[in-house]
Amino acid sequence: MVYKMHKAKKKFGQNFLVDERIIADIIGVIRPEEDDNLVEIGPGLGAMTRPLLKKLKHLHVVEIDRDIIARLEADYPQDRPDPKLIIHAGDALKFDLATLAAPLRIVGNLPYNISSPLLFHFAAYAERITDMHFMLQNEVVERMVADHSTPAYGRLSVMLQYRFFMEKLLDVPPESFRPAPKVDSAIVRMIPLPASEIQVKNEVLFAQIVSAAFGQRRKTLRNTLRSFLNETEFEQLGINPQLRAENLSVAEFARIAAYVDGRGTA
Repeated sequence: MVYKMHKAKKKFGQNFLVDERIIADIIGVIRPEEDDNLVEIGPGLGAMTRPLLKKLKHLHVVEIDRDIIARLEADYPQDRPDPKLIIHAGDALKFDLATLAAPLRIVGNLPYNISSPLLFHFAAYAERITDMHFMLQNEVVERMVADHSTPAYGRLSVMLQYRFFMEKLLDVPPESFRPAPKVDSAIVRMIPLPASEIQVKNEVLFAQIVSAAFGQRRKTLRNTLRSFLNETEFEQLGINPQLRAENLSVAEFARIAAYVDGRGTA
């Protein structure tokens, strides 16, 4: 096929999935239904696009590579009255998901060099999303789902876990791609939590507190959060100021943010 001639571009972080067994496994965990309003981020050479199209009435794809866009347009002409594949040309980091009808399902093999910014971008549309399934660097997935007081737990863990239920689903070895990346990959499922279960009300303040706490991981909370809490307030909250950021649960970070927000002196 002509697709085999496409050279992966480092600037887009391209590694194309080629393992048919892994592709089938991914489609199996996504479980697409015919009427799903599904968006694929970075369809690439269509490894997941083609099997998804067999299950769906319509599929939206967001792609930045002009060469790949041209190939997609050749296979799925956009001038038809009701194209089965709807191509959105551009940067996924700038794509406004609010322009698509909710509820949305999002899937994709995300470029590893911008995976965290993409995750936070999609998180901003959580209320419009049913679920998300992403291929990511395994190390990033481990950070996403990590429990507190473990080495992988950090800012990314807290900032996603307060609004999503997440689980690692599949391991994907480097040889499943062309070119093969130098790292292992994994599939993660993200499901937005119901509004009633989200403990954070002031998201901006919460993000500031989490960022400050993890900004100097080796320092204690007494030092990293000194601009938010004094010694007495730590005691009132039942939080040991000698602990470090990785020792606090998401609920404890939420409790700190709620206290500071209520005090009105952030």
